[in-house]
Amino acid sequence: MHNEYQLPRDGLIRLKEVLKLIPVCRATWYKGIKSGIYPKPVKLGKRTAAYHVRDIRKLIEPNTE
Repeated sequence: MHNEYQLPRDGLIRLKEVLKLIPVCRATWYKGIKSGIYPKPVKLGKRTAAYHVRDIRKLIEPNTE
């Protein structure tokens, strides 16, 4: 599968970018967080959250440490 979005080397990314790499809907993503399939976000503010790139890499590149 070819994605136009390039995952940064490290840092944080927002859900919009995560969903470009992992093709699930927002509701499925949030259910996955509750069940432990997907990583929990880092709260950046009252209504703002992001995800560690290293956690997203573990999902799309399982052998990456």
